[in-house]
Amino acid sequence: MFLDKFRSLVPAYLDAKWTPAEGLTVEELRQMIADSELPDDLKARPRLPQVLEEFYLALGRCEEIMEAYHFFFDPDELVVEDGHLLFLEDEEERWAWGVDVDTLDVPDPLIVRRSSNSGMWNDEGATVSEFIFDLLEFSFEEESP
Repeated sequence: MFLDKFRSLVPAYLDAKWTPAEGLTVEELRQMIADSELPDDLKARPRLPQVLEEFYLALGRCEEIMEAYHFFFDPDELVVEDGHLLFLEDEEERWAWGVDVDTLDVPDPLIVRRSSNSGMWNDEGATVSEFIFDLLEFSFEEESP
C-alpha cells in the first residue's frame, strides 16, 4: 500500500534511483524487532503497523531520509513508553512521535506527539503516512537554496 510511495522519496529528494540497498529485507526487519527492547507481546506480533513496516522495508538503510532533521528509530531502537510505540524524534530531542499500542493493527494509525518537557501527548491530526510525507517534504524544502 505504501511501499512504492516510500521508494519514490529517494529520486524525489536525493536525485538518485531507489535500490534495494535503501531498505531492509523482511528477515532483517524481523531480526531487528526481535533484538529491540519492545515488550515480548509486541515482539510476538506478526508485524508493525503496515505503514511502519513498509517504511523500513523501503527506506530503513537510507540515512539521508532516516536522519533528515528528525531521526527515525531503527527497528531495534523501537520502544514503548506511556502506552505508545515511539519511532521518531526531532534532532533536539524535544519531541517524540509514536502511535498508541492499541492501534498497532491499524494499517496507517493516527500519530501522536509527546513533549519531552511536559510529557504531554498531543494528537497530530494525521495518520503516520500523512505525517511522514509532510515532514520529509518540509525537511527537504528547508534544505533547498
